[in-house]
Amino acid sequence: MNAAQRMALQYVWLFGATGVSLPFAGLWLRAHGLSGAQIGVVLAAPMLARIVTGPLLAVWADGFRMRRTPIALLGLVMALGYGMAGLADGYAPRAIGWFIGATAMGVLVPLTDVMTLRLSARLGFTFAVPRGTGSAAFVVANVVMGALLLTAPVDSVIVWVVLASLGFAVGALAILPPEPVADGAPALGRERFRGLGRLLRDPVFLTTIFAVGAVQAAHAFQYGFSALLWKAQGVSEAVTGQLWAFGVVAEIALMWWFEPWRRRAGIGPWSLLMVGSAAAVLRWGVMALAPPLWLLWPLQALHALTFAATFLAGVQLVERLSPPDTHTAAQMLSSVLSAGVLIGLATAVSGPLYDRFGAGGYWAMAALAGAGLLAAIPLRGQLARDRGRGER
Repeated sequence: MNAAQRMALQYVWLFGATGVSLPFAGLWLRAHGLSGAQIGVVLAAPMLARIVTGPLLAVWADGFRMRRTPIALLGLVMALGYGMAGLADGYAPRAIGWFIGATAMGVLVPLTDVMTLRLSARLGFTFAVPRGTGSAAFVVANVVMGALLLTAPVDSVIVWVVLASLGFAVGALAILPPEPVADGAPALGRERFRGLGRLLRDPVFLTTIFAVGAVQAAHAFQYGFSALLWKAQGVSEAVTGQLWAFGVVAEIALMWWFEPWRRRAGIGPWSLLMVGSAAAVLRWGVMALAPPLWLLWPLQALHALTFAATFLAGVQLVERLSPPDTHTAAQMLSSVLSAGVLIGLATAVSGPLYDRFGAGGYWAMAALAGAGLLAAIPLRGQLARDRGRGER
């Protein structure tokens, strides 16, 4: 098994877990008596805390000799946290368990991405191919869990997530290549924190991760409440899983087929970011109108642009704008903003928006995506002027 296949298999475990936790966490928490506002708090807390936990865990992870070691340890923490949430009785212990599991899961995505980026650059495979395999696992998890929930108890959601997390932890030790964190000895903690400081003083870098983060965070209402909204419209759990799966199938198509072509054609990540941002404004604006089922399918297909195109643009821009010795910290900072602070705030607001406005809460997501689009517009000139890397 080559390195690309090993990374692909590890993504299968990781996104097999998120493919159930993202679309069905709201249903599971609601079944245990939580209100929309409480669900928003449980889902948002680990995202908001990522402004602290993300950089700290990135610096901690870079202190190991091999990249797979902290990945395996965090996989175990993820399983234990979600297991605690499943066994807990009461709002507070359930929220604490979810916080632990989701915090580990949120850090594992950029850590795995950094390892894949490093291996792909050194060995010559396309980063989007193993990442897209993880998206395929996300699809399978959507469909299978949606079908299971027609007859199985809703606690199947948390059981699935715990088992996938355990598989990820074991796979990290048994499958991941022995990729070193650094060519020599790991840098001292103080030096790693200095690298974070340099990135935080770079206005072009910060503008880039805000633009990407705002568009990604605009998915918050969809992630937390689409299943509940669709159920209220008469859409079954099985069809909900299929809708989520369809969006991710479009994402996979972009990663596996469009992305290699885009690189050969020389289309830069700035253009990709602009297209993804505009698509997000359109997608969430239409979703605010509570469209009928037939229109949900093409709107879900836009996930290829609103998520995948924006994600790939962000990964590539962050890598180009950061020195090699700060790649892990740079990707983690981007994740902290997009999958942490911004989406955490958007998720926390989404609960009250859902309780009061229903589908109208999507208007706030369209506005957030619009802010990302406006921030991205001047980046083309800034990248060319400050970095000498103008993108089309």
